[in-house]
Amino acid sequence: MGRSAVNATSPALSYLGRPLGAVGGFFAFALDALVAIFHRPFAFREFIVQSWFVARVSFIPTVLLAIPFTVLGVFTFNIVLVDFGAADFSGALAAVGAVTQIGPLVTVLVIAGAGATAMCADLGARTIREELDALKVMGINPLQTLVVPRVLAATMVSVLLFSVVVVVGLSGGFVFSVFIQHVNPGSFVAAFTFVTDLTDVFISLLKAALFGLSAGLIACFKGTTVAGGPAGVGNAVNETVIYTFIVLFAINIIVTAAGIRL
Repeated sequence: MGRSAVNATSPALSYLGRPLGAVGGFFAFALDALVAIFHRPFAFREFIVQSWFVARVSFIPTVLLAIPFTVLGVFTFNIVLVDFGAADFSGALAAVGAVTQIGPLVTVLVIAGAGATAMCADLGARTIREELDALKVMGINPLQTLVVPRVLAATMVSVLLFSVVVVVGLSGGFVFSVFIQHVNPGSFVAAFTFVTDLTDVFISLLKAALFGLSAGLIACFKGTTVAGGPAGVGNAVNETVIYTFIVLFAINIIVTAAGIRL
């Protein structure tokens, strides 16, 4: 009876062991990467190259997503505000949406869908070609020369993308509100700080930095642990998108709740 119970639970344990082992491996990888950031020498040239690479593949999707998201939000809120005779406060709602919600949301979508997948595919291709093993044989640490620059580049570009989303979103909301819905331009701009202040901006910048850091770590982990040839690289890219979405939305909820409490 005892042996049969053990045999019945062993498949469940084996199914749980694989994802738990992957989670533990990721946290160990992330800790090693964070520690390697403070080690020298720092691959500054690789950091510049990766920053430009992530910015290049992410900038246009960021602008194309920021405009419709903001315009749709401003249009919806302005309809209600006009009915109540409070159209002058539309700038306050545009600022709240662009800074606290639309900016982080668009950053999540772009970083996970464009930046993280590109980094994962690059590292995955290097892994299956055994370039990382060749670096280890030559005494070069791949974590310090390849992973750290990509993680820092994703973090920095994520913060910059958030700033782009806020600027583009507020500009698009201003144009749409003033020229389409005939809101007073001075009242629209003056209402920016009616609800939103520097604390909201700092919290959103923190979220953007955490988004980039998490996306970079997940992409690099999946890229450096890929197996199964080219098909494995494709699977790793798909998994990177899914895991990055899950983690980034969780970070958004946690940091937003903490910011509201503060």
